[in-house]
Amino acid sequence: MTNAAGYLDSASSEPLHPSARQTLLAALERGYADPRRLHGRGRDARLLLDNARAVVAECLEVRPDEVTFTASGTDAVHRGLLGIRRGDAPVAYGAVEHSSVVHAARWTGPEPVVLPADRLGRVSVEGLGPASVVAIQSANHEVGTVQPAPDVGVPLFVDACASMGRLPLPARWNALAGSAHKWGGPAGVGVLLVRKGVRWLNPFPGDDRIDERASGFENVPAALAAAAALQAVVAERGEVNARQHALIDRVRAAVAAIPDVELVGDPDDRLPHLLTFSCLYVDGEAVVTELDRHGYAVASGSACTASTLAPSHVLAAMGVLTHGNVRVSLARDATEEAVDGFLAVLPGVVAEIRGRVGM
Repeated sequence: MTNAAGYLDSASSEPLHPSARQTLLAALERGYADPRRLHGRGRDARLLLDNARAVVAECLEVRPDEVTFTASGTDAVHRGLLGIRRGDAPVAYGAVEHSSVVHAARWTGPEPVVLPADRLGRVSVEGLGPASVVAIQSANHEVGTVQPAPDVGVPLFVDACASMGRLPLPARWNALAGSAHKWGGPAGVGVLLVRKGVRWLNPFPGDDRIDERASGFENVPAALAAAAALQAVVAERGEVNARQHALIDRVRAAVAAIPDVELVGDPDDRLPHLLTFSCLYVDGEAVVTELDRHGYAVASGSACTASTLAPSHVLAAMGVLTHGNVRVSLARDATEEAVDGFLAVLPGVVAEIRGRVGM
């Protein structure tokens, strides 16, 4: 089995889409100049950047002037959330938000309001008090649960990094963030959307760029490659989503048959490619290491802070088992053979690790 066939961690980063690779190589020859310069090469780079913005806008069904390319998805989250914040009231965010949202909400101002989540990972805004902005993700990055965009009466920031390209954007948002490497674009490209007419103020030191929502020199070739990947992903998502849903249902059924395993997240209203489960009596990192030895790459721990080996704040907020969790997420070209191979190995890995501790 090739390394690519056993890659089951696309929620961390999707392999580069073939359309992105081809576009990136071509754009490197033309997109190196400063798109703010008036000479021919600068105008050429500007044309590429404008084209990338137009393609992203068309794919997401927004206006081109609502699209800004940032240095990363995290950068887009920080600029989007803090840029539409108003007044002295606290930020309110869901208890299952990505750590980038949590850190932004706690960066400045009064203590934020944390909105509770149920056992499926769905956030409740019932009883929301005064808030300067509400941050709600469109789909959870760890368990896949899709979160409806609420009507909150204050500016709404949506973290769509986990879902952009895979699902249509929610109907409500004032600012919204995405991350290109999550849909098969290059790393280091974020997408910030700010709705036309929404007042956005730069929360960070600015520069002399025309688009004040961006900072520094855009990576023009990478932005164009990200746009090409998004265009391809949106065009093929009907077929890919249906295939991934079926494969994940297969994984869900097989995992449910393993003793003392808890499936988490909404079983139906979810991202098509992702499943998280928790195993009693095993360490999640041990499962990851052992599966890697068999050629399968999965994730464990908090999906956004895995390097700390800290328990997942998402699972803790949901009130489900935080120990021994495993996240499986399929790449666009995942096959039945790869999934069947993983499922053939998994029960033995769990049993072997449990055996080490006498369970």
